[in-house]
Amino acid sequence: MTHADTHVKGFSFAVAIAGIKQQEKPDCALIYSDVPATCAGVYTRNKVVAAPLQVTRPRVERGRCQAILINSGNANACTGAQGLETAQHNAGVLAAELGIDEILVAVTSTGVIGVQLPGERIDAIVPQLVHERTPDQAQAVAEAIMTTDLFSKVSSARLQSPTQSGTILGIAKGAGMIHPNMATMLGFVVTDAKVGAELLQQSLRIAVEQSFNSITVDGDTSTNDMVLVLANGQAGDEEIVPDSAAAEDFQLQLNKVLLDLAKMIVRDGEGATKVVQIHVQGARNAAEAREAARSVATSNLVKTAFFGEDANWGRIIAALGYSDAEMDADQVDIWFDDIQVVHNGLSTGPKQEELATDVLRHNEFCVTLDLHLGQGSSDYYTSDLTYEYIKINADYRT
Repeated sequence: MTHADTHVKGFSFAVAIAGIKQQEKPDCALIYSDVPATCAGVYTRNKVVAAPLQVTRPRVERGRCQAILINSGNANACTGAQGLETAQHNAGVLAAELGIDEILVAVTSTGVIGVQLPGERIDAIVPQLVHERTPDQAQAVAEAIMTTDLFSKVSSARLQSPTQSGTILGIAKGAGMIHPNMATMLGFVVTDAKVGAELLQQSLRIAVEQSFNSITVDGDTSTNDMVLVLANGQAGDEEIVPDSAAAEDFQLQLNKVLLDLAKMIVRDGEGATKVVQIHVQGARNAAEAREAARSVATSNLVKTAFFGEDANWGRIIAALGYSDAEMDADQVDIWFDDIQVVHNGLSTGPKQEELATDVLRHNEFCVTLDLHLGQGSSDYYTSDLTYEYIKINADYRT
């Protein structure tokens, strides 16, 4: 976790033990704004959608939110009408305790699929969450929402335009697949800047595309994936409007926070020992560059080679070749950091591969592919695939 300023005006946080996890650790959390905040969300593309997301998405799409209730240890996914009723009921209990409209409460869950969420345990600790919330517990929230994560994930940035003094704080969890179709990536962003709902949604989509949608640990997409951002305007600055210097800076700082969190998720990928940036340049356009980078980043053969510290560029160019991006194998160049191993589709020799192997011993490095077909470029972030990944996922429910 990087050092983060976790104090954002008008926001408070709390955690509690509801007994949902097997371990006696905080497994419920509350994020609360003193006033109804502008909100925006980005959600899973999985066709199996968990109950909390079904409840939360239409509420967030109204553009206002004041409280987020989170539980870990149980995804409340594939739980039918009962699971949906539990999510709605928990939101109602929290709204009543806070004295706010239920439509202003978002609910989110993460954990095992297919097991009914013991909602009565959450109801029981709602008063504790409400009455023990303070501005300095964001780090505790990051820890409470962890499942197979090895470390909590918090990042922040200060707005830097002349008219703005606000802070952006992001909290996330995620470390890869913990059950079939479970990436269980959740992200929560709060800011005391004043931003309209339309601009906030646009800014979030851009930031997510460059961060959470540009990482891979194991290729699975969760039933619960959700990123929410709340802006309550309590910094007291003027509203950030589209096409302004303040809007440009807000986008820049939001991008930084989300990319920082996304890279933490890759670094914490179950069993991962390396974070690898796949940088594609020289594609015909940005869309093809992204497709090429994604293809390389999600290749299990490439990821296992990274774990084995084997500069096997053949696997990389093969993954590039089966992507939908246009390419000419005779024009491709490949580097590991600044060591070129391929020029015009051919090896640069054993000495270069030996130097590249040294690069692969690092915990973090970059693989660059130049297609020499145009100006398109894109980045993807991936981890290596290790023995430990199999062990974690084979043993998760036991």
